Amino acid sequence: MSRVVKAKYEKGVLKLLEHVELREGEEVKVRIERSLREKLRDLIGVLGESNDEELERYLEEAWQL
Repeated sequence: MSRVVKAKYEKGVLKLLEHVELREGEEVKVRIERSLREKLRDLIGVLGESNDEELERYLEEAWQL
């Protein structure tokens, strides 16, 4: 079974944001994929100053591609 689940990294631990059906001690593979928002945030300042409103606009445009 394969499933995508959002998680949040806090104090060195990935915390799942959704319930998953796993047995105690079961091992799974984890693929780390940063959100588009975080990827865009890394670009702030590369082409000049930016703010959250511009980030939102870029996100909307990116999802339309």
